[in-house]
Amino acid sequence: MIFENHNPLEGKVFQILDKTGKVVNEKYYKDIDKDMLLKMYRCMVLSRIQDEWALKFQRQGRMLTFAPTLGQEGLQVASMAACREDDWLVPAFRSNAAWLYKGLPMKNIFLYWCGNEMGSKIPDHINMLPIVVPIGTQFNHATGVGMSFRYTKEDKVVVTYIGDGGTSEGEFYEGINFAGVMNAPVIFIIQNNQFAISTSVKSQTKAKTLAQKGIAAGIPSIKVDGNDIFAMYFATKEAVENARSGNGPSLIEAVTYRQGPHTTADDPTIYRSEEEHLEGMSKDPIIRTKNFLIEKGILTEKDEEKIREECKKTVFEEFEKADQENITPLEDIFKYTYKEMTENLKEQYEEAKKLEGGKN
Repeated sequence: MIFENHNPLEGKVFQILDKTGKVVNEKYYKDIDKDMLLKMYRCMVLSRIQDEWALKFQRQGRMLTFAPTLGQEGLQVASMAACREDDWLVPAFRSNAAWLYKGLPMKNIFLYWCGNEMGSKIPDHINMLPIVVPIGTQFNHATGVGMSFRYTKEDKVVVTYIGDGGTSEGEFYEGINFAGVMNAPVIFIIQNNQFAISTSVKSQTKAKTLAQKGIAAGIPSIKVDGNDIFAMYFATKEAVENARSGNGPSLIEAVTYRQGPHTTADDPTIYRSEEEHLEGMSKDPIIRTKNFLIEKGILTEKDEEKIREECKKTVFEEFEKADQENITPLEDIFKYTYKEMTENLKEQYEEAKKLEGGKN
């Protein structure tokens, strides 16, 4: 019903909380219990603090690069919360809060951004594919995983993310079209954070919404306030139940705002004004959720301070573990492209060993 009542071609946006944390749609918000709300809030704060410190670690030369999720925590945490533990996540590279909610150890995330192959090793009990950096390919991967569930008759679903810039890539259209044709149980989520690196949404598409692109593929599509955890939770929940019932994929455009740089190599002050930055910051998902929780008596300022201290401690402990384990054997650089190294790679490996002075 949520999808049916919010046709993106009519300019409708699904929202439950306004940007201050006030309830503007009473119909749904009471259906999430307090424990889940606090779990979601804690994960958002944890991801935010990790982001803040990762930028500092990178500037200290202790990480290679980093793509902050600052400002986009709400849509990721809420969409993961709407799924079962055995459902699958096929992530993009800016999915930090989703990884944490799914249970990926923070140490692995730090190792990944340190360029260590072990950062891409997903623990066996977590249903998630490795991080994807190429823009858009994850949509085809997600469709493939979803099709496998159709063949094996499992009732699992797949969630995958893409940025607004990714919706201009061929893989975006290929993925949603094929998922529609094959009735694959996939939830496609567009993180519309307003900029694809320095290119604004209005500079890359004439479409009035990104959600309407799903209509061309014949799949239910909706535009949601992505900084509203309630709206994202219930929209995703309906899409998940629809997919689990055998009715195929859905597409959600989550309107959000990238508060930080695209990556550590970017300077957003060059391409966006102070005025639009302040407007984007005013819709912060963590602040609006905190306001709601305090207003409802679920959280106090003292609780909040304690959560922040605990999260900061976790970030430092996990980075310390990653720092200690960040040792890359020379062989690792060559052995993961193919099941067995080709003759060409073996030759390069032997040459590299000589350059390393026979250390390996």
